[in-house]
Amino acid sequence: MPTPPPATFTFTLTPAQAQALRDWLEAHHAIFREVPHARFAAAKDQTQIVFYQSGKLVVQGKGARDFVEFVLEPEILREARLGYEDVLDPGRLQPRIGVDESGKGDFFGPLCTAGVYVNEAVVRAWQDAGVRDSKAVSSDRRVAELARLIRQTPGCVFTVVTVGNAAYNRLYQKLGSVNRLLAWAHARVIENLLLQRHRMNPPPVRAISDQFARDPGTVARALMSLGREIELVQRHRAESDLAVAAASILARDEFVTRLARLEQEYGLALPKGAGPAVDAAAAAFVARHGPEKLPEVAKMHFRNAARALGQPEPPRVDWRARSAKPVPPRP
Repeated sequence: MPTPPPATFTFTLTPAQAQALRDWLEAHHAIFREVPHARFAAAKDQTQIVFYQSGKLVVQGKGARDFVEFVLEPEILREARLGYEDVLDPGRLQPRIGVDESGKGDFFGPLCTAGVYVNEAVVRAWQDAGVRDSKAVSSDRRVAELARLIRQTPGCVFTVVTVGNAAYNRLYQKLGSVNRLLAWAHARVIENLLLQRHRMNPPPVRAISDQFARDPGTVARALMSLGREIELVQRHRAESDLAVAAASILARDEFVTRLARLEQEYGLALPKGAGPAVDAAAAAFVARHGPEKLPEVAKMHFRNAARALGQPEPPRVDWRARSAKPVPPRP
């Protein structure tokens, strides 16, 4: 098993707490430096402390745990959480499955959905490893490092289902909405993981995923035979659960890897997201490879596709609202 990376902790501070922290760092001769988008950043006793304009505080390094436990919590936050996780959140050690996806909001590239089984030993192995929601991880390189750690952790069982662009576009035409496609992908991942129950000790008590649809039944109706045998929990910001966070990292790592392969295959940079840079890349792709090849690398229901093909843009639709329709038979 690889050596765990330095511990990383994140917090949200009030303005008063941020000022108190800065005062403490100045009084204790911390070394300050400039960091983009940060209000202040400092180093103290093998610990890097960065407070961002958003109000987020990141503490990392070899001394991070001691700093949080003996300085930040008692003197700044005025509460003790580190070391009391099991008391404050008894469910964190329970055996469970987390599910999350990546690529949903990206015009180029596939939809990747991952599932991760964790038990008490896995949770404790990741305690200071920095496993958290992939959107909070600083770079694709760091995502890859955490993904490697997750895959190599004894007791962890995982699976990734990738829907390539051609298949994605066919499924979208058949199912009629992103939410129903996501529901199928989540259900498929849960089913694939439960086919490996013989590797899970003890068996999972529930599966947890983000509630991406207004109607929680969207995923529940898509569940397959094994998935109906365990509790399904859907909630907003599910990535705060360690199992879901680990799934988000594996899904993102797979998405980034697959997108890089497409870039190599077609000889063009394919930006993430759906902004102006994506429109420029889509136009360049169509000019080089022709409009008939675009569905092989892109999600064609995005408005970017119409712009790239010189077609009228479709009306905007609240994709969350569309989830209330019944889910058709599974593909």
